[in-house]
Amino acid sequence: MILNKVEICGVNTSKLPVLTNTRMRELLQKMRNGEKSAREALIQGNLRLVLSVIQRFNNRGEYVDDLFQVGCIGLMKAIDNFDLSQNVKFSTYAVPMIIGEIRRYLRDNNPLRVSRSLRDIAYKALQVRDTLTGKNGKEPTVSDIAGVLNDPMEEIVFALDAIQEPISLFEPIYHDGGDPI
Repeated sequence: MILNKVEICGVNTSKLPVLTNTRMRELLQKMRNGEKSAREALIQGNLRLVLSVIQRFNNRGEYVDDLFQVGCIGLMKAIDNFDLSQNVKFSTYAVPMIIGEIRRYLRDNNPLRVSRSLRDIAYKALQVRDTLTGKNGKEPTVSDIAGVLNDPMEEIVFALDAIQEPISLFEPIYHDGGDPI
């Protein structure tokens, strides 16, 4: 997955505008008054925010373009629901909305339904694995991961198995790199 792409979903990320807080508030006020071009300018001006958020999800095996599109949906919801009367920066409000939309997509887009608690254990185990690998220079054992998480080894194995992509029954099986069986 490449996050330094110049173009995501047909959008040239190197040419995206950046809005100041003052300009953002002006556009939000114009949008509230019914000006449709202001909403479009707000979306264009905050696409970099979506790009920064999707980088948190780069280890999930999803296409960056898909995450970007889902993040844009979260951005649009944030723009539509932002309350100017609150003394909060737009990005403070928008980031959790974008993250929530991406998490909902990741949760609901799996072919098999896995409980949230099991998925959380699996993702924590993957993070611990990456941390221990970087720290020790070798792949940790399930026992090492379970020790850090204070969870039983069986639960870690079960959780990691649960988040694996299913394999089709019609998928060819290869024996010793040769012809399919």
